[in-house]
Amino acid sequence: MVELTIKGMHCESCVSKVQQALKSIEGANGVSVSLSGQTANVAGEGNVETMLEAVSKIGYKASVINKVKAPNLNTNEEVPVSDLQKLFPLFLIFLYISISSVGMNFPILEKNEVMLDFMGLFYIVFSFFKFLDYKNFPRSFAMYDPIAMRVPFYGWVYPFIETMLGILIIFRIELFITIIITIVMLGVTSIGVTKVLLQKRSVQCACLGTALKLPMTKATFIENSIMIIMAITLLLSQSI
Repeated sequence: MVELTIKGMHCESCVSKVQQALKSIEGANGVSVSLSGQTANVAGEGNVETMLEAVSKIGYKASVINKVKAPNLNTNEEVPVSDLQKLFPLFLIFLYISISSVGMNFPILEKNEVMLDFMGLFYIVFSFFKFLDYKNFPRSFAMYDPIAMRVPFYGWVYPFIETMLGILIIFRIELFITIIITIVMLGVTSIGVTKVLLQKRSVQCACLGTALKLPMTKATFIENSIMIIMAITLLLSQSI
């Protein structure tokens, strides 16, 4: 564990830049940056000189406060966690939303109606998790969403937008406009996700806020793909 003091950070955007710079270093397994404390904690075996250089390149001054070697609590090798285990919370939420969507339309299971209820519940449930750690969500979201990167305010209002879209869909209000917004909004996020993955950056998915730690590589694509496919299907069916 390496603790650094970072001079020159003035806002959450600064924090995001420092996090990205430190996370890009080989061997840096976990990065925590404090704006109020002007510090950064980096877990792992990353090279300290490389950390200082990375922070310097983006315009901030860093110095080492403390370097502590993490104790080896277990001589056995760490058991690898599969992608299925990492994504289990996401699949569990999908299962509950699916069951609820079917139950809301039983016994007349009309496909489009079930999909609409799924999308509405999806928005509301996912916005709920974002509100659990609302103050940290915008920073995580700005790590990959193109709009949130340039307009920080968008990250702060995004959970409210999701809640409103969910309510509009469940009550079947302005469905055509709501579906178009869904395609555009999630499509833009998907573009940002693709860029992050091509750059091979390690970024936490903010789809369920920061309360649950999900890997960007799988979770965001699963979330966006399901919603975009449903939205396009509904749009093409001309029943909205």
